[in-house]
Amino acid sequence: MKRYFSLLLMVVVVLFIVGCTSEKIVEVPIEVPVDTLEGTYVGWSWKDEDEGKTLDESSQKIQTILTMDEAGIIEEADVLFFKVSQGSWYTRQDGTARISVDLNKTPTAAIPGTDYAKGTSMFTIDTHDMMSMYAVSVASDGTTGLMIVEPTTRYQYEIKFPAGYDYSTLMGDIPVDGTIGGFMPTVRTSGSGLIKPESWAELADRSILDISYYDHVMIDAGPFEGLSESSTMHEFMSAIGVTFTDNTPDELELEFGRHSKGGWQGNYEAIGNYLVGQNVNDLISLVDWTTERWASAINENNFFGIDYDASAGATKTAQNSTDGIAGATVRMSRESTSYQRALVDAELFKEYDVIKGRF
Repeated sequence: MKRYFSLLLMVVVVLFIVGCTSEKIVEVPIEVPVDTLEGTYVGWSWKDEDEGKTLDESSQKIQTILTMDEAGIIEEADVLFFKVSQGSWYTRQDGTARISVDLNKTPTAAIPGTDYAKGTSMFTIDTHDMMSMYAVSVASDGTTGLMIVEPTTRYQYEIKFPAGYDYSTLMGDIPVDGTIGGFMPTVRTSGSGLIKPESWAELADRSILDISYYDHVMIDAGPFEGLSESSTMHEFMSAIGVTFTDNTPDELELEFGRHSKGGWQGNYEAIGNYLVGQNVNDLISLVDWTTERWASAINENNFFGIDYDASAGATKTAQNSTDGIAGATVRMSRESTSYQRALVDAELFKEYDVIKGRF
């Protein structure tokens, strides 16, 4: 992008006056163009763009704000996911929550699948961000309630430990298939889970850390980092702040947090951290669109994941939670769109080259 600055040139003006000659030095400011990318640039992506909706008409949108130095090195990066509810906008990564628990209740499993019905939950939760949430509470007699949102089914799993429970029990020995004494899948927090069980019998012989291969994200980062199916429930509970006296948990008022990358806030902070220090001349997208399964899902209008042939290996989601994309474990095509449009704002990219990701 062109920028201009005033350069003071020393210009010799020769004045010819009748009968004498004199010289006068005059400072003349002139505008000289210089290439620089220094500045702040903004890009957007939004839901239902593929259906013709404009940014102003959409109810969900992602904003990327990049601040660069003159060479195009990103100095600051913010990614924000906006949603509208009852006429008011909020950011999806707002991690505030109001949670209460009733340890007199016994959790029961939801009815999964197409006839989904909520089960019995000990927890009442009001938050914008259920991703990766956990909550725990210990009564004075040692009765304990634990809730954790598993990332591939997107259900919240709850378990109630009675006083005297043996916390040396291994994580891999605690079922998640609705069996009494195991983690009960009580509430579906999102309908877009990678795994959509029609019956809890499908999860037989699984554990909360092993419903899917991708559950490794739970132990790769966050409070459960380093744990495994061979870890004890004592170790699991200790990781989220529960203390013990002689293998009995100490009384604890309800506490909550987020595992893995830290929910939406953690994922978007990870994208920002990844971007800082990058050169925008080299990084033109957050997604490597040369990857065949993604490239083959881009249609002639540059929309990704709308018209695709799954039988040919094309996918509708650009996600790789094994390694993460741009530091995050969320699907990234829509975030990449807003990033590319920030580069359009910086005049490094043309709008017709933007790959419009699937929301």
